[in-house]
Amino acid sequence: MIGMMYLVLTALLALQVSNAVLEKFVFIDLSLQHSIDITSKNNQKVMDGIKEAVNKNGNRADDKAVMDKAQQARDLTSKMRTFMHEMRDKIVEVSGGWEEENGVKKLKGGKDYDAQMAYTLGVEGQKNGKAYELEAELNKFVDELNKLASDPKDSAHQKISIDKIANGAADIDQFKNDPDQQGKDFALLNFDHTPTVACMAVMSQIEQEVMQAEAKAMEYFAKKVGASIPKFDKISAVATAESSVVAAGTKYKASFFLTATSSTAKPIMSADLPVTKTEGGQAFVETTAKGGDFDAQGNSKRRWTGRITLKLPSGDTTMSVTTEYIVVKPVIQVRSASVQALYLNCGNELTVDVPALGVSYDPSFKADGGEAVAGQKKGVVMVIPSANKVDLSVYSSGDFIGKETFSVRRVPKPSLVPYSGGRPVDLKQGASATALRDIEVRAIPDEDFRTMLPKDSQYRVDKYVITLARGRRAVQTMQVDGPKANINSLASQAKPGDRYVIEVKEVLRMNFRGKTEKVPGVQADGIFTISLD
Repeated sequence: MIGMMYLVLTALLALQVSNAVLEKFVFIDLSLQHSIDITSKNNQKVMDGIKEAVNKNGNRADDKAVMDKAQQARDLTSKMRTFMHEMRDKIVEVSGGWEEENGVKKLKGGKDYDAQMAYTLGVEGQKNGKAYELEAELNKFVDELNKLASDPKDSAHQKISIDKIANGAADIDQFKNDPDQQGKDFALLNFDHTPTVACMAVMSQIEQEVMQAEAKAMEYFAKKVGASIPKFDKISAVATAESSVVAAGTKYKASFFLTATSSTAKPIMSADLPVTKTEGGQAFVETTAKGGDFDAQGNSKRRWTGRITLKLPSGDTTMSVTTEYIVVKPVIQVRSASVQALYLNCGNELTVDVPALGVSYDPSFKADGGEAVAGQKKGVVMVIPSANKVDLSVYSSGDFIGKETFSVRRVPKPSLVPYSGGRPVDLKQGASATALRDIEVRAIPDEDFRTMLPKDSQYRVDKYVITLARGRRAVQTMQVDGPKANINSLASQAKPGDRYVIEVKEVLRMNFRGKTEKVPGVQADGIFTISLD
């Protein structure tokens, strides 16, 4: 998860996003803190269950030893969290502290990273910043937790191993071969050029991993207490999740288990979500978090229920546990030459990315008010609008992520210009009656439109009329198909004082697919008079 957050951060910084997008990290931080609080309460419930089980089973020495280790694990976690909270406060302090703007509490140095880097990384090359001390404390925390949660008497299915938290680039698959991140240690990977507001989210994510490590250990201790108890008179169910806040399109993972269990018990487990496996009295569920129904803050609450049926002498007993998680609307980033509005009946190429999904992003698109054609590269889509507004729905692996709405503008009319001999005709000066022998009417596309959509800005004047006029009467009229006309027949009758009147009847535009359509409204702009001398 730290790797995923770092991908989001680097993508946002590379694109130089607005303050509004960067401040999404404030919300992520708050959401993670909420998740941490839930996990901490769940861990305490497990601790309370362990104490209750030990008491009901006569305070046996082996069970009390397990309970003491569980309490030591809680104390280790509390000490680790205190260290991290003090570090968080110091990062805020060195970056300028807090300020109130329009009644909202904000970080003064939210976008700044120099001050926090001086504190977290220290002098370049000396590794004397606070982040290096954090790395050491995290490694010590995991080592001590693993020592507590180990017993030589454990069978193969009882043994657990709590993974390292303070990982460098070499420990993370998506970074170990990345030339930009390769070789970075834990401190540099998480705090180098990280804005203060993002530091808060990074610290919360690390704290969440600390809580998950404690949850794994508490799970282990709960099983140990139940392993020597073949019968129960009171049991309860608990659910834990890797995170209660997930981005749409990413995996939501959780487990639910008994606070007191037995190696001889074989509970039957089911849930509203797909159960991927059952092992050691636990059922693991996994599903893709689906988007939609987001509130004004971009949240969507989800709820699921797990059911555990245990066969007891008195009969089957089924317990259920219901828990909630929050699906966070991910940021959808759209890049295009003309992202503010699309052009009608044109191939508007967009690049759509959802940084929160990282390498799991597998996009597909649907357009309401037009057509969406996937490009050859991931995230590239060609949108061809057929209405005044287009709603582009974004999916990943078939799951709805979100919707972006675009206004649609009409293609600007081209400029019509008469040419002769490869040069524009000077309509003010006129032309020689004997020298003017050919006419070509060109349709010149709007410069901005041509720059943005060159494949859709190919024009051709298809029909026009040339009239040789003398005084108030027409001497001869010529119908022209195509942009060029040989006017020798008119020139042979032309005299000084006469004039050519050109009336454009039809202009065609060829789009990116090679199909042509008539350009409306060209007649009003397509009348020219060339005076002859």
